[in-house]
Amino acid sequence: MEKTFDCSGWATKANLRCSDGRVIMRDAFADCDGKTVPCVWNHQHNEPENVLGHALLENREDGVYTYVTFNDTDSGKIAKSLVQHGDVTQFSIYANRLKEEGKHVVHGIIREVSLVLAGANPGAFIDSVMVHNEDGSEVADPEQGVIWFGEENAEIQVEHSEEVTEENSEEATKEDSEETEVQETEIEHAEDKSGEDDKKEAKGEETIADVYNSMTDKQKLAVAAIVTEMVESKDESDDNKSEETSDSENKEENNEEDKVVKHNLFENDTEEQTNDKALSHADGQQIIKMAKDYGGGSLKAAMEAYATANNKELAHTDPTDLGFNNISSLFPEYKDVRPGAPELLTTDQGWISTVMRKVHKSPISRIRTRQADARDISGRRAKAYTKQTEKGYIGNLSLLGRTTDPVTVYVKSKLDRDDIIDITDFNVVDYLYQSDRMNLNEELATAIMIGDGREDGADGKIDPTKIRPIWTDDELYTIHANVDIDAMAESLNGTGTAVSFGENYVYAEAIIQALLYAREQYKGSGNPDFFCDPHIVNVMLLARDMNGRRIYDNVGELKAALNVNSIVTAEQFADKTRTITIDSVEHTKKLLGIMVNLADYSLGATKGGEITHFTDFDIHFNQQISLLETRCSGALTRVKSAIALETESESNP
Repeated sequence: MEKTFDCSGWATKANLRCSDGRVIMRDAFADCDGKTVPCVWNHQHNEPENVLGHALLENREDGVYTYVTFNDTDSGKIAKSLVQHGDVTQFSIYANRLKEEGKHVVHGIIREVSLVLAGANPGAFIDSVMVHNEDGSEVADPEQGVIWFGEENAEIQVEHSEEVTEENSEEATKEDSEETEVQETEIEHAEDKSGEDDKKEAKGEETIADVYNSMTDKQKLAVAAIVTEMVESKDESDDNKSEETSDSENKEENNEEDKVVKHNLFENDTEEQTNDKALSHADGQQIIKMAKDYGGGSLKAAMEAYATANNKELAHTDPTDLGFNNISSLFPEYKDVRPGAPELLTTDQGWISTVMRKVHKSPISRIRTRQADARDISGRRAKAYTKQTEKGYIGNLSLLGRTTDPVTVYVKSKLDRDDIIDITDFNVVDYLYQSDRMNLNEELATAIMIGDGREDGADGKIDPTKIRPIWTDDELYTIHANVDIDAMAESLNGTGTAVSFGENYVYAEAIIQALLYAREQYKGSGNPDFFCDPHIVNVMLLARDMNGRRIYDNVGELKAALNVNSIVTAEQFADKTRTITIDSVEHTKKLLGIMVNLADYSLGATKGGEITHFTDFDIHFNQQISLLETRCSGALTRVKSAIALETESESNP
């Protein structure tokens, strides 16, 4: 981009732990790419003088980079001078509308970038400062450079402008070399703390160096951070003691400075309290020594064991340094096994698509069926003629018919617009629609096969006279066959069959016999299907003789025994019962299965009454409303076109 800015640097770095314990994930602020936000001093928003200029945001793989241009106000000029002089070198951001997964920020909106004395994010630094020539053009300041720690490799890097003098280059190289040597010396010091390492190596045992070399890069980085912090803490402690003995005023000033709270990235101002349970320099040495012998060289296991034994907290003493507030920060992130929308847990849906596919679709919603009953011909028999006698008339045909009116069935749902915007990993609107469509299809298929199931008068009950259930339909259309398990058992015992066969065989034979006998009255078209609870199929498949041999090896053989086109299982059929009155006595019947060719069932809907999706937005409640509805009717259109197998409820398998 054209360099019209005064300075630039990282507003925030990804995958680094901030002072408040949060970790900003990659692309958390991707929506802010290319946006310009105010640049203020130390997150102070209450006075106009605190606005120093503006910051252009650029989302990158490693975080959010910013280009800052100061304004011509007194505050802006002072800030520009401080940055050019190197007195202020750090950025901080203020963000809201955060979405977090645990302590990981995965989405947010940056509202402003601040110049601060101490930033919350360890990677938020100014790395380029621009100064002006006399003609007003901008050049990089050769005196400016920033030392920073990379996230993964812990290598100290120095960034300079292109006009670096030879002397500055040598000093930078020397400083870089010295810093690297300090870090290597600290790690070597930690390794040499174990006085018995040489002896163990001579014996062929694993040494601390071996343990260290077996660690991952991230674990090595954590160890380096711990050791570095321990050495720095010790040096600062010695310096503070020296200052206390030389000057009491300095002591008071230092105490005041220690109480200054660094501004939290998201404005959670909390003071850092000293903790005597935090890990000390001596604790670190013990942990490194334990790493070899405890848990097979596991740094995590050694730290947890030491903390438990000594009542210590696994917390870094300075949250702004590269390190960890909790040992879990070294663990891998949780990842979805199946990314995207959550997997729906549903009841059996396979039979629903079969029903909706096989029913006859009619463009007429007001269904009328008419049949002339010519089954009983006793009164309509043809007659022989006798000479010189008048020919007689036969009886009339009986007309059968019924009408079915449509009913509206719907599914209505709503989503808050805030949730629609905040859910970014999948399309929640489409996800809700698919769920509603599945719900509507299941309701229609259930109403067609076995009925709504809600009590009469219940809110939302589908009228059974408008979508007529096959199971409870009139005897003229559905043959209700009783499966008498006890009678079958007695019949088989009488023939000695019980000696050779088990109970499952008795149950299977009772169902097959009842269905085949009822099939004698069947007047439906084609080859029907058999719908039943999966348990019924399993009971029949497990039928064996006394030698353990199965009667039906697979569903194909069972299908042939039932003489049906296919067997369709539906777990929604389980434990369904209805109460009927026979000779003034109430009987509770349990459904075992339904045999029907669904081409004989007509599902009618006029144009506009088919399944339709409506959406609307409620500005009063900031909600998006979804409505799925259909207006249709349903009924069997052929007499004796279905068979419902039932048994007395106490005769359960």
